[in-house]
Amino acid sequence: MLSISKDIDIQKMQSHLFCQIDVQVLRLDKIHPIVSGNKWFKLKYYLQEAIIQQKNTVATFGGAFSNHIVATAFACKSVGLNSIGIIRGEEPKHLSSTLQAAKEYGMEFHFVSRANFIEKENLKTQFEPNFYWVSEGGYGLLGMQGASEILQEYNDDSFTHIIASCGTGTMLAGLVNTAMPHQKVLGICALKGYENIHHSIQQILPANKQLPDFSILHNYHFGGYAKHPSPLIEWMNALWQAEQLPTDIVYTSKLMYAVKELCKNQYFSSTDKVLIIHSGGLQGNLSLPKHTLRF
Repeated sequence: MLSISKDIDIQKMQSHLFCQIDVQVLRLDKIHPIVSGNKWFKLKYYLQEAIIQQKNTVATFGGAFSNHIVATAFACKSVGLNSIGIIRGEEPKHLSSTLQAAKEYGMEFHFVSRANFIEKENLKTQFEPNFYWVSEGGYGLLGMQGASEILQEYNDDSFTHIIASCGTGTMLAGLVNTAMPHQKVLGICALKGYENIHHSIQQILPANKQLPDFSILHNYHFGGYAKHPSPLIEWMNALWQAEQLPTDIVYTSKLMYAVKELCKNQYFSSTDKVLIIHSGGLQGNLSLPKHTLRF
């Protein structure tokens, strides 16, 4: 299987940006240069299951800038599986940097209209029935099971809050599943208007287990998924200058901004200790013009 680094830093925020609250960042972006952050955790059991079922091709869904797509392409190649990406939207004249990378790792693309992309179960019937299908973003029980291992490896009972960005909610479900009873889990939703994410998370959590509290904040998306207006870019550069912490335009920049605002608005007490999960995905920044970011 894919070799990932277990020597992961927990970086303590030192600047005034977080109002002297004890804020630390679990740098999962350092796990692997391609399958970074939460991606390997969410994919590992799907790939194992595909191999057990003697499938030779993994098919999945995503957009043109999806970290999940490029991670799946690389991870499949590393374990000897073919990969197919069902990509939202018409085929562009020029592939995004994400799709270029996924193509280099051997992924075959099928582009579908945004309207048809919603009907994923119908799309599956148009392809070879022997594919092993993985839901968009790795959503599902096996994705949650893999994401549960994040805190099994890196948690500390002194943390009062566990905070992460969320798209499908798969990683957050894993964090909720393994957080300690006294810890509060907080998700920062990267999608605009995804009010149903709380229900999606509940759907893949164990029903017979007492779980810690979790909640989702919906007002830090900066206009919607992958939107990156100039104030967000300015924040990313300011955060890098203050903390030398690289973030991406889709998830972690908005996550860190949300935590900064929560600190500013006294959401946390002076005795709280906050663990932020850096979910990787820095390759998404390659879509920006050169020199937009200082890192």
